[in-house]
Amino acid sequence: MTVDMDEFWVFGYGSLMWNPGFRFEERSTARAFGYRRSLCVRSWVHRGTQQRPGLVLGLDYGGSCIGTAFRVDGSEKTAVIDYLRERELVTHVYKEKTMPVQLADGRRVPALTYVIDRAHVQYAGALSAPEAAAIVAVSSGKSGPNSEYVFNTLAHLKEMGIRDHWLEEVVAMLTA
Repeated sequence: MTVDMDEFWVFGYGSLMWNPGFRFEERSTARAFGYRRSLCVRSWVHRGTQQRPGLVLGLDYGGSCIGTAFRVDGSEKTAVIDYLRERELVTHVYKEKTMPVQLADGRRVPALTYVIDRAHVQYAGALSAPEAAAIVAVSSGKSGPNSEYVFNTLAHLKEMGIRDHWLEEVVAMLTA
């Protein structure tokens, strides 16, 4: 299949999947290769504090990640990029990156996404499910308990038909 090189796509792997916050022309399940969804970002505001950081999602190196790709009308590209930068680059824990993703119909398209900056102080590293669950269980920030964020994320993924075994393991430990 051919892809129009003037198309603009955005790849979401967390809340962007169910709450993009921008208009789009097409939505598709998509897979990014070389990165995985991970609770690898220390949250100092929304789901924790600097004294007791919580964990939120980042796209970290290794594996692959099923998420959602959005095709945005070219006339909206600048406005969408401005919106995403304001939303995602608050503390610069993420790096803006355009990378290929494979859509559900087999097309491969370049998509803008945000990956973790491993050199950033908020990068928590590759945690085991028990380590992540222990942090999430005791953290809370201005947007509420960290566990609420993790439960909500997994519920949305399940609604979309996306399995994330590692996140499921974290939730199982939180509910045990």
